[in-house]
Amino acid sequence: MGMEVKIGIAQANKYAMSECGDSIEVTERPRGGVSAILADGQGSGRAAKLTSSMVVHKASSLIAEGARDGAVARAVHDYLYTMKNGKVSSTLTVLSVDLETYTAVFSRNSNCPVIVKLDYGIDVYEQEINSIGVHKHMKPLMHQMPLETGMIFVSYSDGIQAAGRKRGRSMNFDHFLKIIQENQPEDATFIAESILEYALQLDDYRPGDDMTVVVMGVTDSENLHKIRRMGISFPC
Repeated sequence: MGMEVKIGIAQANKYAMSECGDSIEVTERPRGGVSAILADGQGSGRAAKLTSSMVVHKASSLIAEGARDGAVARAVHDYLYTMKNGKVSSTLTVLSVDLETYTAVFSRNSNCPVIVKLDYGIDVYEQEINSIGVHKHMKPLMHQMPLETGMIFVSYSDGIQAAGRKRGRSMNFDHFLKIIQENQPEDATFIAESILEYALQLDDYRPGDDMTVVVMGVTDSENLHKIRRMGISFPC
């Protein structure tokens, strides 16, 4: 029996904005595995979208060329710093299942955490770290752990973290943890949609910022023919 990676993504634009300033991309790793790349560009609307798109596309191309995740984050920072003269920032989070080393890896340059569910419980990685693009010297927070079935990784953009604040409400982080705890890796899409739904409720369905949630789960698999599947829902 092998392993299978499930990825769920849910996203909503800032209220009254036609474009989302967050970008997310899923890319295959050349030596086996998959990475989910999440970026939140400074500001909102078209300008933020251009920044975040540039960041995820650069990261995706570097991963496809075989660069390691830590090196990817540094190179993308240097690229953004150079292209925007150190005047525009972006967050960057990369969640990876690396089948070459049989590990789960994530790098983080974001004020939002990475939440990891393992057999023994849930860990929250929320150490303070700078965004990319502005500070001349930057390094990501890197974590690597043995790959096991049952793992769930969750991250999100600032619009989720700030949900409800403009309306005098506080986001109950324990509710996020409860959603993750009560579901399994194969429920990655449900977890992402449930977290987004909770954040939208806090903002009365008028998001104060762009919102993106990405969930990566590792399950057992009896998919003998190694069939890959992807489902996309994109409102126009």
